[in-house]
Amino acid sequence: MSLLTAQSLAMSYGPLDVFSGVGIAVAAGDRIGLVGPNGEGKTTLLRMLSGDLKPTEGAIHRRRGLTIGYLPQDPPPAGDRSLWDDMLEVFADLRSEEAALRRLESQMADPDNAAAALESYAERQHRFELNGGYEYPLRIRQTLTGLGFSPDQFDQPLNQLSGGQRTRGLLARLILAKPDLLLLDEPTNHLDLKAIEWLENALMGWQGGMVIVAHDRYFLDRVATRIWELAWGELTIFRGNYSHYAIQRDERIERLHKEFEAQQAVIAKEEDYIRRNLAGQNTRQAQGRRTRLERMLADGRIARPRRRRRMSVQMQARLRSGTLVLSTSDLEIGYRAQSGPVVSHERSGGYVYSGNGGSKPGDTRLFQADEVILKRGERVGLIGANGSGKTTFVKTMLGQISPLAGELRLGASLRLGYLAQVQAALNPEWTVMEALQDADPKLLPAETRHILARYLFTEDDVFKKVQTLSGGQRSRLALARLSRQNANFLILDEPTNHLDIESQEVLEDALSSFDGTVLLVSHDRYLIDNIATQVWSIDEGRLTAYRGNYSDYVAARQAAQAQATESETTTTEAQQHRARSQEERRRRREEEKREEAAAEVESQIHALETKLAEISTALASASSAQRLDQVQILGERYLAVEQELNHLIEHWAALA
Repeated sequence: MSLLTAQSLAMSYGPLDVFSGVGIAVAAGDRIGLVGPNGEGKTTLLRMLSGDLKPTEGAIHRRRGLTIGYLPQDPPPAGDRSLWDDMLEVFADLRSEEAALRRLESQMADPDNAAAALESYAERQHRFELNGGYEYPLRIRQTLTGLGFSPDQFDQPLNQLSGGQRTRGLLARLILAKPDLLLLDEPTNHLDLKAIEWLENALMGWQGGMVIVAHDRYFLDRVATRIWELAWGELTIFRGNYSHYAIQRDERIERLHKEFEAQQAVIAKEEDYIRRNLAGQNTRQAQGRRTRLERMLADGRIARPRRRRRMSVQMQARLRSGTLVLSTSDLEIGYRAQSGPVVSHERSGGYVYSGNGGSKPGDTRLFQADEVILKRGERVGLIGANGSGKTTFVKTMLGQISPLAGELRLGASLRLGYLAQVQAALNPEWTVMEALQDADPKLLPAETRHILARYLFTEDDVFKKVQTLSGGQRSRLALARLSRQNANFLILDEPTNHLDIESQEVLEDALSSFDGTVLLVSHDRYLIDNIATQVWSIDEGRLTAYRGNYSDYVAARQAAQAQATESETTTTEAQQHRARSQEERRRRREEEKREEAAAEVESQIHALETKLAEISTALASASSAQRLDQVQILGERYLAVEQELNHLIEHWAALA
């Protein structure tokens, strides 16, 4: 059964038509990825489905009682309550029931009300347990931790959190609330890899439906089961995940071009026949063909398939570097308590940055690196959690800070090209043309405009100031500047940020064909998977190198975890065996002690029985002599020995 359906949806802003004729349906279990170029109306459509925006035309039908959770790109206004209290709001009904159970517990202490309170308590307590009443605090902790919050942030007021943190908090609240339909606009923004993987696992087990706007292709590959493409004002539906969509999209474009070209050939052939025969002997046939051609053009003319202009990235290494590009030895990366000059020196075949005397008290060590080697032509994906030290490592490579200890060696004939995550090198007062000419002052105006056109800056776009550009435009301009540096070693910090999927694909192709060396700091697993020859992972204070791409890294990590689990299991079994052996030895020692004690008691019993027999004989002798005082003494001794004998027999039985 559909959770939501829509027919003939359209949105216009004055004379501008964003999209029209959109018909969709979302059922429980659907995981839909909504993709398309920037500015095509993806966020607008999502807001319509949430009820936040009314369509210009068309209608949306929602199932009765449908609950919808909507995550916008921009975080909502923040209140002064804590992050934890905000999560507790999701469980208001459960907490109310919890308070009712506490009141019933108090009533159960009153003898007059105990019976009635107990009967009501049993039923309500069972329902409370079934609804997860004893689990919701644990769920909150797991969700917040999974999305990258540390425990010391749980009690932090929302108005003290950053915009990205508030967005993550809202995402956590939606996951805890479990609405029937999730509408998520760029949910992977502000998440590191661990948090993205946690979110993927949470969404893959989702029972309701979801529509997700995302530029993260790897995320869409794992989560989506259908793709909606919104482009040219129309929505097209594709089966499968992102990779399936990319294949179907290209096949569809190719098919449409073939159909268009085939029809154009038919039209040309018919027009040629009509032109040659309209005034000749075959006039009637030509007129008939002209009528049929006009009818075909009116009813079934195929429009020329439109191709969107795509960015064209060209990266070339003009200078060939040495074979060794980068290597490390006993390297520790971090910040010094007291900054000083960068310690560096030339060495045959390269340049070395070294830690001066090692780390000192007060220094902040971020990670220690394995001895890694990067050779010419290789492409490295550097991954790790936010704050793990990736950008600090890049700054060390650029010679901006010194390592805390060890050495980082750069090879010979290197020309570095650096693309920063935040384009600080872009003067906000520059025009787009001035920004490119700053990177390559030799460029003439015509050549500058020609290069900028490849990065989708045309006509008056080139005179826009940097401060007016969108995030995607700034990223494209930064790539244009990078292309003029003629670098043979590219260091790229989150290069796909703000780029739409088509631009990401273009950049991926450019880096794959680049004839130099690439070090890529990125959360874009799809990009790393397609171009990387090594993955360097920073985890728990150590940088470890893995051969291959991201899939190879994941496989290696899983194999290591499986081996660790097996080793742990083996260790546990050995510990259990040692414990069993120790317990067996302890039981044997106790058994031996019991046997020795039983033998001792048995000897005492035998002695008392002999003594009791002697007293019996003495009693019989005294009785015959009629000495009453002696009989009384012997009787008392007999009773005492008999009582002691009985105690020993009981003790012996217990030992036995």
